[in-house]
Amino acid sequence: MVSEAPPFWWTKADWRARALWPFSWVYGRIAGMRMDRAQRASVPVPVICIGNFTVGGAGKTPTSIALARVIREKGLKPGFLSRGYGGSLDVTTVVDLEHHRARDVGDEPLLLAKEALTVVCRRRVDGARRLVKEGVDIIIMDDGFQSARLAFDFALLVIDSRRGIGNGYLVPAGPVRAPLSNQLRHATALLKIGDGIEADALIRRAARAGKQIYEADVIRRDDGSLNGVKVLAWAGIADPEKFYRTVRETGAVIEETRSFPDHHHFSEDEIADLLDQAAALGCQLVTTAKDLVRLEPGHGRAAELAAASRVIEIDVRFDDPMAPKKIIETALAAARARKLREGAAK
Repeated sequence: MVSEAPPFWWTKADWRARALWPFSWVYGRIAGMRMDRAQRASVPVPVICIGNFTVGGAGKTPTSIALARVIREKGLKPGFLSRGYGGSLDVTTVVDLEHHRARDVGDEPLLLAKEALTVVCRRRVDGARRLVKEGVDIIIMDDGFQSARLAFDFALLVIDSRRGIGNGYLVPAGPVRAPLSNQLRHATALLKIGDGIEADALIRRAARAGKQIYEADVIRRDDGSLNGVKVLAWAGIADPEKFYRTVRETGAVIEETRSFPDHHHFSEDEIADLLDQAAALGCQLVTTAKDLVRLEPGHGRAAELAAASRVIEIDVRFDDPMAPKKIIETALAAARARKLREGAAK
């Protein structure tokens, strides 16, 4: 899967998208057939899949964390399952915050592991079985909706209301991961994040198809101390402009921004440049939690950059406070029904 979405994917389709359309048609046929014909293995606990329609960030990780917190409130033990994109380990691994780094397990698993037991595995079925062995009650699968070989009981597709599905074309002409008809067929519900309108057409289509629609906002954990402060904002995420909007909402004055590819591992020169430029401008450095975990101790001036950078923490807040509980209860019921079907088939 493409890791860095070209800018033309997120604007009105132009000659580049149209020129690549034949390749997208082939890609879409293959992706759609794989989704529809996938033989999915089963595990004895509920599985909630958090996915999105497109390449790039839509808010899956904070959504996963929000659900895990509610699962814990119910007295159950959640566990995260991740492919570990950006990491180098190719064996089933329980993430250990004391020993693992982003180069080992990926950046998002490090964030997830702060909230609940997290397993990284290229083969999600094996990872799910490890989570079951570790005693989790519910598995939250972060991404993998289009390619999963694991049976899930609830598929929540997250969509950013400002970006929507970009130009609407499939990879490589656009950001869409598989034909929308196939994706909607396998989805249980959609979560629209934000108050933009770019996702509205797809939301209406999903509602007509009988899919449950939830809405949420990204909220800052902000003490107001950045109000009026000059900052250099830096980010290596799929949609850095979303982060820069969040920075501006704190009242900070952005003097300069530095954007890097998603999951980017920073070189010593890049780290030094950020520190030196912030000093020259007299700016406070600000970044995301996901970027900070990629600053590895002992790597040049990484520790200095980590200490000098303020992290703007965010959470996903559902418009309906009961929505996370409804999602979890639906997944629990679906898992019970799945196990009954499997038992009857034996």
